[in-house]
Amino acid sequence: MKKQSAGILLYKFTDNVLQVLLVHPGGPFWKNKDVNSWSIPKGEFSEKEDALATALREFNEETGYTLDSTNLIKLNPIKQNSGKTVYAWAVEKDIDTKQIKSNLFKMEWPPKSGRIQIQGCHINLWRRH
Repeated sequence: MKKQSAGILLYKFTDNVLQVLLVHPGGPFWKNKDVNSWSIPKGEFSEKEDALATALREFNEETGYTLDSTNLIKLNPIKQNSGKTVYAWAVEKDIDTKQIKSNLFKMEWPPKSGRIQIQGCHINLWRRH
């Protein structure tokens, strides 16, 4: 099965400067990793799932905000070095990042320790480009 993911590129203009909302993986593995770690909110989906539905669901899970398909701009898919194909849609919208409520997940950390921790999924911020 080929790997594929779908996500939403949220953008806004502040004083004529383009800003995009990017996310950073949470949890201890990503704690001190910043370079090349930022991405759009996205998630993997199977051949049986719809890419746009996945993108909207993942955006909600990672930010707590619900978007609909109104005004979404379909972007050309890209193939990452890993071979994964990423499908994305863009939309101009300003959200208050202080109100973001990312989903939580349980993970064993340190590995093989038997100790389960609850982790936040992502840290979110507006980046200027």
